[in-house]
Amino acid sequence: MTSNTQAVLKCQKLVKEYQIGPESIRVLDELDFVLYPGDWVSVVGASGSGKTTLLNMLAGLDLPSCGHVFWGAEDLAELSASKLGKLRNRHLGFVYQFHHLLAEFSALENVAMPLWIQGVNKKQALQRASHMLQKVGLQERVAHKPAELSGGERQRVAIARALITEPALVLLDEPTGNLDRDTAKEIEQLLQQLNAQLHTAFIVVTHDLSFASLAKHTFHLQGGKLHSAG
Repeated sequence: MTSNTQAVLKCQKLVKEYQIGPESIRVLDELDFVLYPGDWVSVVGASGSGKTTLLNMLAGLDLPSCGHVFWGAEDLAELSASKLGKLRNRHLGFVYQFHHLLAEFSALENVAMPLWIQGVNKKQALQRASHMLQKVGLQERVAHKPAELSGGERQRVAIARALITEPALVLLDEPTGNLDRDTAKEIEQLLQQLNAQLHTAFIVVTHDLSFASLAKHTFHLQGGKLHSAG
């Protein structure tokens, strides 16, 4: 990863421990990690190794036991819930294994939703959402509701929604885990294109080693540490 520009995200000595009865379990053990604009990092590891815990830390959804997560110059632990929510809405996108689309809204409305939350006027938000759906190959499906879309199409809508605010970073948790192999390959290729076109940083958690290998950098999370795998 290059260092000629400001980091999108930085972890310093990040620790997460859980108390289970009398025993303290350290899931993340003093992680140091830096991500720059346009980077694509994959994180692989066994079930229970802490991959989703790491994403939750990076997103500010859970606080570390000690250590720091910075978005740019902002230390997440020092932000109020309100400020963190605003920062997350503007600068961070999420894509999960399951699309989490709102069933009663069209694809276009689902993608526009983060902009409406920001206060963007309805017409402008819908125009931007339409453009983003075109980028993910769904220009003919904008009026369809989630139940009328295939699994791959729903995930494309979720990706468009994650990118609509032009975030610095998108966190993707098993984004192809619920798709058949051919559809998963299509989504992987789409993510490659979007990462190159938009210069948005991606962190992808996946069990799929062939998908992970598409990233610029791959890390294996084991024993609470990130080990470079390429």
